[in-house]
Amino acid sequence: MDVIKYPSVLEANNVELKNVARDLVSGMNIIHEDQSYLVGDLALSEGFSPQRNINSAPDEDDYRVILKSALLIAGQKLGSPISLTVGFPFSTYQVYKDKAESLILKEHVIEFDTNTYRGGGRKKVALEVERLEVMPEVVGCAIGVRNSEPQATGNFFMLSLGYGTFEAILSTVGGVVQRSSVSTYGVRYAVNLMTQELIKEHYLDLKNEHQIDLAFSQGFIFLNRKRIDLTEIRRKVLKQYYQSIISPALRKAFSDQDFAKSQEAYLGGGGANYEVLVNLFKEEFDGILNVHVPPNPEKLASLGYCHHSAVISGGAKDRAVGLDIGNSSTIVTTFKQEKIEAEAE
Repeated sequence: MDVIKYPSVLEANNVELKNVARDLVSGMNIIHEDQSYLVGDLALSEGFSPQRNINSAPDEDDYRVILKSALLIAGQKLGSPISLTVGFPFSTYQVYKDKAESLILKEHVIEFDTNTYRGGGRKKVALEVERLEVMPEVVGCAIGVRNSEPQATGNFFMLSLGYGTFEAILSTVGGVVQRSSVSTYGVRYAVNLMTQELIKEHYLDLKNEHQIDLAFSQGFIFLNRKRIDLTEIRRKVLKQYYQSIISPALRKAFSDQDFAKSQEAYLGGGGANYEVLVNLFKEEFDGILNVHVPPNPEKLASLGYCHHSAVISGGAKDRAVGLDIGNSSTIVTTFKQEKIEAEAE
């Protein structure tokens, strides 16, 4: 499958930028309500303090700008119309579902500036979202596990370690066991703990949330021209996060009756890339669950969404798109096919 991933950050911009990026994805300058917004990698390279999209509602500008950027990419890859699946955390799914459908299920006219990567000025493209499904993110992860590597079968526990939320469900061949669903604080909780530890001894020089999270994932940060190793503090706060948030939530949600239905558990989301967290799951459920981490766990939701889009489009994979507007990264997934060169007039 074809997967395009970029940071879920944006910043309003009033400066004309020319030839500062190599292509559309690295040079996205979206026009929304007559305001120019740098999105993704361009916001990081040319912005001053790009903000991160954190569980935004569909009617907020953050969500709408990033949605336009993702639809632009999908349109360039597939043309129009498309079938699309998106998701929200369980905690906001019911509240946002109708708003998302009203916003997305229609024809979109997307304006963007091509000067950033090729010249030619502002252009517009039209894209129709012909079919749409909105689902809980963790359900998308479960669909991804069933339809891509490892192609799991039967019943299993699906746990999604996202930046904004941690979610878990018992996925059965008959559907999700709603009673078992978990939705609580994500890895952001641990990142905030690390920030609190750092400011005790260091001046963080007005670093924004994305920069702190990037340092968290890399395991080091530069402060006052010194490289600070974050490996040990990261291990400490991830353990605190697991013991204070994740473990109590799972103990409350999953019963002995649930564990009798499956011995398999899959970890998705970007947090599954932290070995410390994975080992804590394995330690707690030793002898109860076999804990697996699929390849590229942060892409599972988008993969699942894309497979579901093919289903709702009657099997038309050339129109299927999975879109995960995540708190850390936005991921656009399509099935592999010949690239469509679509450019606005």
